[in-house]
Order: sequence, then C-alpha cells, then structure tokens
Amino acid sequence: MKNPKYSLIPAIAWLIISTILLTLPGSTFPKEDWLSKIWFDKWVHIGLFGLMVFLWCWAFIKINKKDLKNIFLTIAIIFLFYGIAMEFVQKYFIANRSFDVGDIIADAIGCVAGYFYCVRRYIKK
Repeated sequence: MKNPKYSLIPAIAWLIISTILLTLPGSTFPKEDWLSKIWFDKWVHIGLFGLMVFLWCWAFIKINKKDLKNIFLTIAIIFLFYGIAMEFVQKYFIANRSFDVGDIIADAIGCVAGYFYCVRRYIKK
C-alpha cells in the first residue's frame, strides 16, 4: 500500500463487518449451551474490539507518525464508546437482543488490549 490512505481500507472493512455482526437479530445465533459455559460471547467481543483498535492504530501509523500514543488512546476511547453505543442499539432497535454490561466490559478489555499491544509494538522509547 504505497498510498497511506489505503491503510484505512482494512480498518473500515472491519468496522463494517463488526457493525453487521453486532446488529444481527438474536434469533440468528445458535442456542448452544456449552458456548455460554466458556463465555464465548465475551471472547468474541474482546477479539472484535482488540482487532478494531489494532487496525485503526495501524492505519494511523501509516498516515501520521506524530504523537502516536495520544492517537492510539483516542482510538481506544472512541471504540469503547462505540461498543457502549452498540449495546444501546441492540437494546432498543435489534430484535431478540439486549443490553449487557458484560459485553461492555469485554469491549473495554479488547480496546485496552489493542491499545497496549500497539503502544508496545509501534512506539519507540
């Protein structure tokens, strides 16, 4: 990707995919009981948001190399608020879905994990 703006493509694509997954009606999910025993839903949220933060941080590394730590923190906070907003969307607008504080906690863990990974990997001391 020679043009730095093309680095936004994976981040935007993942945002679209994540939004679609988070807005699927609850009846489309399997009712497997063993998945709830291993908190599969929470691991999915951690992965979704960790990858989201990573991809957006990676895109901004290609676009702007200044003040990366603050940019990474801003990205993590934005996607934490996105996760909170999606819980309200699920509660009020999506059939068979509900608001879950556990999902918000998992989103926050994913955002923090993505942030710390990017800081450790991309910011030189």
